Amino acid sequence: MDAREIIVRRVAKELIDGYVVNLGIGMPTLVANYIPANVEVELHSENGFMGLGPVPNVGEENKDIVNAGGQPVTIIPGGASFDSSMSFLIARGGHLDLTVLGALEVDQEGNLANWTIPGKMVPGMGGAMDLVVGAKKVIIAMEHLAKNGQFKILKKCSLPLTGAHVVDLIVTEMAVMEVTSDGLVLKELGPEVTVEEVLKSTDAELTISSDLKVMEF
Repeated sequence: MDAREIIVRRVAKELIDGYVVNLGIGMPTLVANYIPANVEVELHSENGFMGLGPVPNVGEENKDIVNAGGQPVTIIPGGASFDSSMSFLIARGGHLDLTVLGALEVDQEGNLANWTIPGKMVPGMGGAMDLVVGAKKVIIAMEHLAKNGQFKILKKCSLPLTGAHVVDLIVTEMAVMEVTSDGLVLKELGPEVTVEEVLKSTDAELTISSDLKVMEF
């Protein structure tokens, strides 16, 4: 498995039967492909529908069925579409059990930065600010290091925040980390990853769980 598949497969294990879940644009949308067979969840897409399904096969895309990032998706039987006011009422009104988002930076206090880099053009902040304060649980799904090798899991975020003290769990290809009142706790290691490798790749201070284990999928 490559890094992205490790991440989304592990995140999918966090889905609980009956949950209403929002999957952010980019990598988080792939979680829909790995929902456990014994788990039924309702997936919310912030651009206006419930019943988000797996990514369609090549050649079976429908240009009118896309997620918030404009990527082709499917709608499962029983799904429903609605306008933006209803979509964000769901996000802001506490109706989401879980949201899965990507990040530019996240820190040991549970602060999240994922919407802008100063001086660079961005399409807009999207619904991330609404999602992180409205969802009951926030999971960050991202690669452990930036493409240039810089830390993404920090003692303190340096980029403008999307939300303060909002992150509950961080899942990367190297580790699963829980945000607690005492900081980040390393709960699981990625396949063939050592504690030393995680510590070397993380700027934030980590507490090693007494029940540390290897990820299961």
